[in-house]
Amino acid sequence: MPSFFKKKSQKGKKTAEKQKKPAVSSPLSEVLEENLAVITSKTGNSTDIIIRRLKHSPRFKTESAIVYLKGLTDTQTVQEILIESLMKSDPVEQEPSSMQEMVEGYLPLGIMESLKDWETLFQALMSGHTIIFVDGFSEAMSTSTEGGEQRSIEEPSTQRAIRGSREGFTESIETNISMVRRIIQNPTLWTETMTIGRVTKTKVTIMYIKGIARDDIIEELRNRLKKIDIDSVLESGYIEQYIEDQSLTVFPTLYHSERPDVVAGNLLEGRFALFVNGSPFVLLGPVVFIQFFQSIEDYTERFYISTALRLLRVLIFFISLIGPATYIAATTFHQEMIPTQLLVAIAAQRESVPFPSFVEAIIMEVTFEILREAGIRMPKAIGSAISIVGALVIGQAAVQAGVVSAAMVIIVAITAIASFATPSFGIAISTRLLRFLFMISAATFGFYGMILGFIILVVHLCGLRSFGVPYMSPLAPFVPADINDTVIRGPLWADRKRPSFMSGQNQLRQGEETGRPEPDKSRQMVTKNEGDAQ
Repeated sequence: MPSFFKKKSQKGKKTAEKQKKPAVSSPLSEVLEENLAVITSKTGNSTDIIIRRLKHSPRFKTESAIVYLKGLTDTQTVQEILIESLMKSDPVEQEPSSMQEMVEGYLPLGIMESLKDWETLFQALMSGHTIIFVDGFSEAMSTSTEGGEQRSIEEPSTQRAIRGSREGFTESIETNISMVRRIIQNPTLWTETMTIGRVTKTKVTIMYIKGIARDDIIEELRNRLKKIDIDSVLESGYIEQYIEDQSLTVFPTLYHSERPDVVAGNLLEGRFALFVNGSPFVLLGPVVFIQFFQSIEDYTERFYISTALRLLRVLIFFISLIGPATYIAATTFHQEMIPTQLLVAIAAQRESVPFPSFVEAIIMEVTFEILREAGIRMPKAIGSAISIVGALVIGQAAVQAGVVSAAMVIIVAITAIASFATPSFGIAISTRLLRFLFMISAATFGFYGMILGFIILVVHLCGLRSFGVPYMSPLAPFVPADINDTVIRGPLWADRKRPSFMSGQNQLRQGEETGRPEPDKSRQMVTKNEGDAQ
């Protein structure tokens, strides 16, 4: 019996290996009509596939054709530059050996590539390139004519900043890469592009700074991306779920951003950036837990202001995590910890409430999550109205009906506001899920259950990894040299080196002469120039 399953598993493994091997693409034909017939048949005679025949081109001395995809191609470039250049070009003096030799030097376009198989040809066609066919040649030429309608660069909606850039990524991968290159104008900023998705053929680009990023992390990223064999990649979240270290956790192990300045700052610390065509969110890794409480404004404001804001964000995280659980534990098991006057007020409010504190909290939290989802899915005009109805009408009616107490409404409202104030959506939604677990532990064992939950949470966080980097670095393991940019934000002139657990060979980010500003002249007010008469 065991041998049967062993043979069956080996047979399934061989079948999977055969499916993974790509089929060898067939070459192009020398007959122009046959090539055009293959394109028509493969695309189902789609109306957005434009085939333009050129029967009187003096350059080719024979019939030719250009094929492009309407909507992804710059039609003006095709009409005014490509077609006119082909029609007005001089005939060749001698018989060319290849199409590249025939076309080279006559088309005023940038990137040109020779195509000899159908797989590469369709990939170029669906990317917005224009394909040139000439009768008698078993190859085609691809010219870079990408265009079409695209969303303009706007301010990002999920990561707003008072002081900083107003540019945000778009759905075009070329535009996103160029925005980062405008910030880091250095040849050591390397990019590697690959295609993932058997059906969508989505472009995925790795970006890192050679010498600053660790080579072993970049190599590990390449290996994980090469193992992905799926039909479609519609957003960067598809890639994130296949390359993260640990999937059985609610905490994100990769950071996503739609701000070019945030991506540039992380690249300069030794991280990599992963661009996915069609998504304005760029993945960053490796990440650490404290990174989700940082903002771009922390590096533009004075360090003591940034430190105060970071401590506030950490406090916000704990409020959104254990706010309702603390109320449940205090009112259910530990009434002696509440001041007498406050305890009497809470008891008076709960006199007409038929449910215990835990059921109260569950009702209010679930109701608020429903209102939150409804506000997100509805149009903007209706979403604001739903928020007002949920906050005023339902909350007030629930208190007057005696379903919940006014104190519970206040606790849930403060917790909801705290969850919205968290800088990263990835850590905020994780907190929303963990909040219910802490509520259950508080309703079961009180503060003892909450402390046990904290211990489990800290152990879980210390066990997480992001591309081999400990998730709680540099706090656990503790690295005193990297503590300058954690919960506190030290001055920039004291941040001399990059994080040692992430950066590669080039760890020095400041020169030796750069340090704390110390003016040479006296700080006294100068009223007169030296040598002036009294």
